[in-house]
Amino acid sequence: MPQIFDRSSNALARASLVLTGLIVIALGVTLDQLQRSPWVTRQGQRPDQPIPFSHEHHVMGLGLQCQYCHTTVEVSSYAGIPPTRTCMNCHSQIWTDAQLLQPVRQSWVTGQSIPWIRVHDLPDFVYFNHAIHVNKGIGCATCHGRVDEMPLMYEQNTLQMEWCLNCHRDPAKNLRPASEIYNMAWKGPSEDHPVWCSALPDKTGVPTAQLVNCVTRDPSQDPLAEETALLEAPVVGAQAATVADSVAGDASPPMPPAAPVYRKFTSQDALGSFLLVHYKIKTPKELTNCETCHR
Repeated sequence: MPQIFDRSSNALARASLVLTGLIVIALGVTLDQLQRSPWVTRQGQRPDQPIPFSHEHHVMGLGLQCQYCHTTVEVSSYAGIPPTRTCMNCHSQIWTDAQLLQPVRQSWVTGQSIPWIRVHDLPDFVYFNHAIHVNKGIGCATCHGRVDEMPLMYEQNTLQMEWCLNCHRDPAKNLRPASEIYNMAWKGPSEDHPVWCSALPDKTGVPTAQLVNCVTRDPSQDPLAEETALLEAPVVGAQAATVADSVAGDASPPMPPAAPVYRKFTSQDALGSFLLVHYKIKTPKELTNCETCHR
């Protein structure tokens, strides 16, 4: 039909199809980058809080532990925002007239909560349990970053599903000893700074992370560290029966606990693999139920 369509119509049709395809691809890439951008994830943003609370000052400067303010982080699914009385424990004695702290005093007098703006806010359909992560060897800094270096709190990571899955696919890279959970400066073992760990027998009612004892000094060359480990070892099995007999009136003294066997670790991969087994963390293939995260 040359009388209707010019010979160049076929070329124009092909060019329009190619152009349409390029536009669709470009639009998809743009939307993908947009939903990962700080504009959507709020990563790195510092919201205007009613009080410019400085974690750097309170954590690094004053040495406050995370649990002092976030009291339920080890036993509840929520870390919890500290009540006003926690602030007033100190600020009823110091900086009592500071204008900066007027919202705290007003909250204390009126009984109304301080309207903090939540920084780490997951979607409503996501069920995140703080307690299980803390009791399975995930440190605060793994998710929240170096809070002790933040004058104003901000979101260190995206907290998107992709970020969570990357950790659950390979949790060993983020696992640490239970004694280092609140250590913001923890960097994992290395050739220059090895870590020695020993696993204790399972005990009902005790988190698995607390049944692994890790030290940063060689126990074989540090008698004090080995003696401390023996004193802190839980009484289980036959030892418990021996202690019970002693309490009941048996004259024979209880047998001392066996010396723990320590393994030396010089890399995070090796330590993580060790902790992965003894913390009894499920592998990705075992996480077959979506309700693990979605309730």
